[in-house]
Amino acid sequence: MAAPAHRRSLRARRTLAVSAAVVAAGVGAGVVVMNANATAVDVYHQTLATKDGWASSGTGTTGGTKADAAHTFTVSTRTQLVKALGSASDTTPRIIKVKGTIDANTDDNGKKLTCADYASGTGYSLSAYLKAYDPATYGTSKLPSGTQEKARAAAQTKQAKNIVLKVPANTTVVGVPGTKAGISGGMLQIQNVDNVVVRNLTFAATEDCFPQWDPTDGDDGNWNSNYDSVTLRGATHVWADHNTFTDAPHLDSANPAYYGREYQIHDGALDITKSSDLVTVSRNQFTNHDKTMLIGSSDSEPGGKLRVSIHHNIWKGIVQRAPLARVGQVHIYNNYYDVTTLNGYATQYSINSRAKAQVVAENNYWKVPAGGKVAKLLSGDGTGSVKGSGNLVNGTVTDLVAAYNAASSKDLKTTVNWTPALTTGLEPSAKNLPTSLATTTGAGVLTAS
Repeated sequence: MAAPAHRRSLRARRTLAVSAAVVAAGVGAGVVVMNANATAVDVYHQTLATKDGWASSGTGTTGGTKADAAHTFTVSTRTQLVKALGSASDTTPRIIKVKGTIDANTDDNGKKLTCADYASGTGYSLSAYLKAYDPATYGTSKLPSGTQEKARAAAQTKQAKNIVLKVPANTTVVGVPGTKAGISGGMLQIQNVDNVVVRNLTFAATEDCFPQWDPTDGDDGNWNSNYDSVTLRGATHVWADHNTFTDAPHLDSANPAYYGREYQIHDGALDITKSSDLVTVSRNQFTNHDKTMLIGSSDSEPGGKLRVSIHHNIWKGIVQRAPLARVGQVHIYNNYYDVTTLNGYATQYSINSRAKAQVVAENNYWKVPAGGKVAKLLSGDGTGSVKGSGNLVNGTVTDLVAAYNAASSKDLKTTVNWTPALTTGLEPSAKNLPTSLATTTGAGVLTAS
C-alpha cells in the first residue's frame, strides 16, 4: 500500500434561527439568531462571541460588521462576487451576501467554462502528459519537467485566475438564508489578511482540471491537485461557521487511475497554513472528502502560530485530516465524527498530531461501525501530542490515545504545553452531539425574515 501523502461557540446554548424584520443601513431584510437570553442578533453583522475559541483572542473577529451601505453587497454571479471582493489589499470593511449558488467556472458574461476551455491555447493534453511522464520511461526519481509540464502549469494558471477568489481583510462573506447559498468550483483565498468571517455557505465541487503527477510523493507516487474550497495562508482572526464542505457531485469514486494511482482532482476542504493564526471553526459539516483540513503546510513551520479552535462540527464520510495538525495549539471539542464508510470514502484516521503539535481533544463523539478499530481514530509521527478527555466512542468514554499507542510504534504524547481558556460553549458531555449537531450545523440552518 502506498504511504499517504502529507504534503502540504457560540455560547453554551441551543441556537434557534427565527424570522424577523431587521433593517440595517444598506442591508435590507436581515437574519436574526435568538439565544437562550432572547437577544436578537443580525447574522449579517454578527461578530464572534467573547472567548469563542482562538479567533476571539485579542481584537476578536468582527469581519465586515462596520461596513457602510456602499460596501454592502448582494451577489449571485461570479462577476458580481469578484467586484464585491475588490482588491485583496483594500481593508475597508465589507459585507458580501451570497444569494444562491455561484459557479466559479464561468466567464465574466456568465458562460460556463470547462477544463477544455482552460487548456485551450496552452498545448496541454492529458494523453500527451501521460505519455511524457510514464514512470516506465520517465522514471520515478524526479518531478515532471519539459514541454507538457509547462503546458499543464499554464492551463492550471488559467483556471486559477478564474476560480481563486481573494478575500480582503475586514470582510464578512455570508450566504443569504433560504437561497441554497454557496460557491461551486471555487476557492476562497484568505491570504495575509486579518479579520474575516465566512458563514452559511455550501462549498462544493472545488476541482483542479490539471493535477500534477509527483512520482516521489509516497511509495508509489501521487496525483496532487491545487485548490482548497477555503484556504487560509498567513491569515489571522478568521471565523468559519455554519458552512458545508463536500466534493459533490463528483465524488472520488468517479476518479480514474493513471500510473496505478488515483487521479485526484480535489485538495483540501478548509486548510489553515503558512503560519495562519487565531482561527475558530464552528458548526460546519464536512462530508464526502479525502484530505479535509490541514493545519500547517510543513513540519518546519515556525512556532507560536497555528492556534486553532475546532468545535461543534460534523465530520462524515471523511478519509483523513480531520484535522492534520502541525506545530500549533489546537483545541478540538464537541465534534461528531461518523467514521462509517460513505460513498467510497473510508476513514484512515480522524485526528493527526505531528511536528510537535499540541492538540487538546475533549468531549467529542465518534460513531464507529462494527469491526472498526478505535486505534485508527488518531495518527501521528511520534512528536505530536494529544491530550484527550471525555471522548466517547459509540457512547462509551474511551482513551483514544491509549488505544492508538497500544497499536503504534510512534506514540502520541499525552501532555501539552498549554491550557485552553477560550472555551465559550464547551459542553461537558458529548453524549447528545449526534442528535443536537444534526440540526444545528452546516449551511442552510439559519433562516431569514
